[in-house]
Amino acid sequence: MKSMNNITPAESVDTNATPEAQQAPAAPAPATEAAPASAPDQESAAAAPQAESAEQNVTAPAAQPAGKAAGAGLSPRALLKQLQQDFPAFRDCLPLSIGIDKQLLARMPGLDRKVMRAALGIHTGSMRYLRAMEKAKLRYDLDGTAGAEVPDTHRAHAKEQLQQRFKKEAERKKAERDAAAADEANRLRQEKLQALASKFSKN
Repeated sequence: MKSMNNITPAESVDTNATPEAQQAPAAPAPATEAAPASAPDQESAAAAPQAESAEQNVTAPAAQPAGKAAGAGLSPRALLKQLQQDFPAFRDCLPLSIGIDKQLLARMPGLDRKVMRAALGIHTGSMRYLRAMEKAKLRYDLDGTAGAEVPDTHRAHAKEQLQQRFKKEAERKKAERDAAAADEANRLRQEKLQALASKFSKN
């Protein structure tokens, strides 16, 4: 109940009205679409369709962009495959613009950030992407639109990463060859021992 001090002239009781009118509280005017709205009411009315749309997005996943439905619950490699299908920058392995993660989150609101970072790491660490970066002149957004230039330091970094990758690959192949040679030598030695054991057992 409002205190007497807070009653405005419009809300005060008409002293010339009948007793019944004085006793009956004035009914609030019904809020209709035709009634003029104050500035806050107009802002609320303008925001109502947005709120309704956001609520529909939550309750109706089918109405969401394909990226959101595809990004939910995927592994990093599965997400990367989806990105390659949806966005030219990933499909064509173009040098990605700085802040590509923010672009992805804007286009795919339901995307798991941890999975996204892992998928980006796989993509940007691939040999194909590093080769593209080594000779890149420009960076590109998700849709393949050219943007900022690639500085020399970024190209040099990609080249260094490739060299390290080649070195590790060469070391891995050498280790495999050495292991295969050791296995073969051990096999031949076992065969000789078995042959000797068989020869002495016959004697």
